[in-house]
Amino acid sequence: QVQLVESGGGWVQPGGSLRLSCAASGFTFSIYTMRWYRQAPGKERELVAGISSDSGRSNYADSVKGRFTISRDNAKNMAYLQMSSLKLEDTAVYYCNTYRGSTSLPDYWGHGTQVTVSS
Repeated sequence: QVQLVESGGGWVQPGGSLRLSCAASGFTFSIYTMRWYRQAPGKERELVAGISSDSGRSNYADSVKGRFTISRDNAKNMAYLQMSSLKLEDTAVYYCNTYRGSTSLPDYWGHGTQVTVSS
């Protein structure tokens, strides 16, 4: 069965770093764009970063540019989000997402991992 399992979340102080991991299984990971989303309480889901199937292109929300880095390892079916210089505003549940590129094909989602940035 299709699975996306996030890990690496937790509590961190402002200015700190955290690396999130997403383990994928049950589908052909290497042909799909991978994305990280986040959702803070009372706010809309936000696209944080995306990376192409071959890691050739990546994009970031303006709010995280220069601080976050998305990467992937197709041999391991893993996607990552390295987060640095964390701010209070980064507090959210972070979700791994597989973008399938069609309105007729539902995206795959993990259950999320909580990131809390607090003093």
